Amino acid sequence: MSKGLVLISGVNGYIAAVTAKHLLDQGYSVRGTVRKLVSAEPLLKNALKDYAEAGTFSVIEVPDMTVDGAFDDAVKGATAIAHLASPVSFHFNDPEPILYAAINGTKTILTSALAHAGSGLQSITLLSSIAAVKNVHLPPYAFTEADWNDIAEAKVAELGKATPGPFIYSASKVAAEKAFWQFRDEKKPAFAMTAINPVLVIGPPLVAPKSEEAIGETIHGIYDVFSGKSIPAPMAGLPQVVDVRDVADLVSYSIEHAGETNGERYIASSAVGHPQAIADILRNEFPEAKNRIVEGTPGEGYRKDYTVDSEKDLTVDSSKAKKLLRGGLWITYEKSVADTAKAFAGLV
Repeated sequence: MSKGLVLISGVNGYIAAVTAKHLLDQGYSVRGTVRKLVSAEPLLKNALKDYAEAGTFSVIEVPDMTVDGAFDDAVKGATAIAHLASPVSFHFNDPEPILYAAINGTKTILTSALAHAGSGLQSITLLSSIAAVKNVHLPPYAFTEADWNDIAEAKVAELGKATPGPFIYSASKVAAEKAFWQFRDEKKPAFAMTAINPVLVIGPPLVAPKSEEAIGETIHGIYDVFSGKSIPAPMAGLPQVVDVRDVADLVSYSIEHAGETNGERYIASSAVGHPQAIADILRNEFPEAKNRIVEGTPGEGYRKDYTVDSEKDLTVDSSKAKKLLRGGLWITYEKSVADTAKAFAGLV
């Protein structure tokens, strides 16, 4: 017996595919949406083949999630919805289509859920981002779920197509989450609504990339180090990371405990990432690749517990989300980095 049917939008995406596998393993049935059915073939014919053949995993085509009624059929019979489809890149160059897709994709799935899902729908979880939380603060400061990004949308309004890519991405995430909560305030639906706000997500993809071009932006730095290309410069701003499997676990928790998580945001952050730490971890984990992986300056530039000095730096408080994890512990940074690299075995 299935624990319920979870609809996952954009199921072929990096976080969504891992979440689908996690929920299927937990005993749920999963219906995923994709823009084109062919994009789901790696899941249907390989990664989730057993579930597809058993009838617990299926995929439905939603060519344009911004069109009114786009999700009307997809939501029918769902007991939970995880809206994980959203444009993701730090290199966008035109804010208008990105914000349109993020905002209207959120509105259409919510509207369809309210009108067509039926009384069995218990919860909707939105994959938001730390980008919807982080604003301008002088250190020391710890961002919490009470914080909101109040600068990205203003930057887009000011600069238009000249807006830097990271601001466009941030504006899309904050605008989509605002639309999510506005819907809850105005419609007062019977189902629970929860937002998950991860920092930079790393960890192994469910489907190993077949080419360098297929590697997601958030894990490309690990590939660069593992393949011997270089040790990238440290990430500016907030260098925090979290494992994709922990994000999936938080989505699962919000579904299983809808009453508890209703109306809440949860920041997902497990460690402070650093390129030199990646090199050190991989050289230790894969001694046979030491000659390929650039050594850099071992041990420099990061704290050995993968944290920042909270009395001097900007950080995030993810204690609220940590309490929801099975076992109460984040996946370690070492494991996240090593497991991500293993997905690149066929490319190096």
